[in-house]
Amino acid sequence: MAEIKAPVFPESVADGTIVEWHVTEGQQVNRDDLLAEIETDKVVLEVVAPDNGVVTRIVKQVDDIVLSDELIAEFEAGASASAEAAPAVDPDQPAAPVQPKQATDGGEPVQASAESDHKDQSPAVRKAAKESGVDPKNVEGSGRGGRVTKTDMSNPTLKADSSITSDSGRPVAEAVGERTEKRVPMTRLRKTIANRLLAASQETAMLTTFNEVNMKPLMDMRTKYKDQFEKRHGTRLGFMSLFVKAATEALKRYPAVNASLDGDDIVYHGYYDIGVAVSSNRGLVVPVLRDTDRMSMADVEAKIREFGGKAQEGKLGLDDMIGGTFTISNGGVFGSLMSTPILNPPQTAILGMHAINDRPMAVNGEVKILPMMYLALSYDHRMIDGKEAVQFLVTLKELVEDPTMLLLDL
Repeated sequence: MAEIKAPVFPESVADGTIVEWHVTEGQQVNRDDLLAEIETDKVVLEVVAPDNGVVTRIVKQVDDIVLSDELIAEFEAGASASAEAAPAVDPDQPAAPVQPKQATDGGEPVQASAESDHKDQSPAVRKAAKESGVDPKNVEGSGRGGRVTKTDMSNPTLKADSSITSDSGRPVAEAVGERTEKRVPMTRLRKTIANRLLAASQETAMLTTFNEVNMKPLMDMRTKYKDQFEKRHGTRLGFMSLFVKAATEALKRYPAVNASLDGDDIVYHGYYDIGVAVSSNRGLVVPVLRDTDRMSMADVEAKIREFGGKAQEGKLGLDDMIGGTFTISNGGVFGSLMSTPILNPPQTAILGMHAINDRPMAVNGEVKILPMMYLALSYDHRMIDGKEAVQFLVTLKELVEDPTMLLLDL
């Protein structure tokens, strides 16, 4: 009998929560089949079968808290499922239709209950359906083979279905004209985000300084070379790679912006790990680009694209998220004109990019229409003086407005 344990969490992750079991006790599985999903403060981790065999006992149930390397199930390698065991549900195959129950008095057949309609769903999904009033049949699944996951059920755009009832038999969400509401528990990730943002605002002396950058030189360069760049490197040329490289150069010139506070000590980092905020179905996540001073623009673009794909699929690993000495957040992709980004402790600074809009600008005594972007640098005033923050942002502005300065190391 073998043991199936939770993954070994890094020091920054205390525990996790089992959000879904993809198998049942007595079910036969193949090596590397997905058994369970464990949600931590940062990512969702997958637990897979170590070999061909049978899951003999599930020790930790859905919503149970598990510690690093803790036993969650027992497994017998090489065994076969007994005849009495429930057959495995193939997520790639549609569920068999539920036949209506026949009436005992010769009348009309009695329809099967809503609960039986969803018996092929995981316990976590069924529980979420009861809590939110959302019918899983109307949800587009993001799991393997299109399976609906607990995270899919927490999508705020979903509407309650009065056919889903609570344990008391009453609909979870009842419509009153057009005035509907539902109560959905916060996910573990959303709780973590809320706590960290609140802590950042309460435990740091956060201040934001602004500047604006003329994006025309960068846009002209991108228009001129984007086809050659994609042909040569196999990835598209975006604006983020140049901002990452410009930020890296500015961090070299102003080390305090790349430092962090540890109690009463200032830690100056001799490397440049820049976190890039990425939006996912689960919320905002910040994967980290390592050693950006050694990366080319093509490397940066390819890695950001890889992170974006992983975030949407829920495949970001803990190694992708840990660390970071500086963060860049681009609210402009959603249309934000200006904002004050909140620090990502223990980092002491974060850069906010925004939408590019045509605006009339005074250039050499003439009014010209130029594509402009507001930049915002939030920083911990305990660590960074206003002079350093402003000079950092001005340096970044100059490098973006004249990209050749990066090439010439000016």
